[in-house]
Amino acid sequence: MKRIVLLAAGLIITTLTFAQQKAETKAPAAPAVEAAKAPKDITKYFAFTNDDWNFGKIAQGKPVEYDLFIKNISSDSATLDNVQVSCGCTTPKYTKGQKFGPGETIKVTLGFNAGVLGSFGKSVTIFLNNNEFTKSVTFKGETFTVPSAPAPANPAADKLKPAGE
Repeated sequence: MKRIVLLAAGLIITTLTFAQQKAETKAPAAPAVEAAKAPKDITKYFAFTNDDWNFGKIAQGKPVEYDLFIKNISSDSATLDNVQVSCGCTTPKYTKGQKFGPGETIKVTLGFNAGVLGSFGKSVTIFLNNNEFTKSVTFKGETFTVPSAPAPANPAADKLKPAGE
C-alpha cells in the first residue's frame, strides 16, 4: 500500500513539475507593415557639407566655430527639429523647427571651446523631419597652449633698418 501511495505521489509531483515549465514557442513572423518601416536612406533626401570637419591646430581655451550646411535634395519640404551635442564644450547655433523646401540649404553653426590640451574628436546629432532622419556629424582637431609671456626682447632687432630705407 505504501508503494502505491509513494508511486502515486511521485507521479503527481512529476506531472506538476512538467506542467510548470513553459513550452517554447517560435516568434511570429514580422508582418509586412514592419518591413515597410525600414529606415530611409538620408542621402536620398539631404546633402551635408562639412559633416566631417577638421579644425587643425587651435589655441586651448579660445572658442572656434564652423558652419555645417544641409541641403534638401528631396521633392518635399523638410524641418530641422533639433541639434544634440555630445558635451558642454560644443555649442550649436540654429533655428529649431526651421523649414526648408526642395533645393534650399540651411546652416547650423557649431562652436567649440577646448579646455583640455591635446587631440579631440566630437560628434553632433542632427534630427530632421519629426525625427524621421538623424545624422551624426563629427569634428576634430588638436589644441595647443598659447605662451603666457611674450617672446623675450631681442636687442639686435633695434639695430635693423626699417623697410624702405
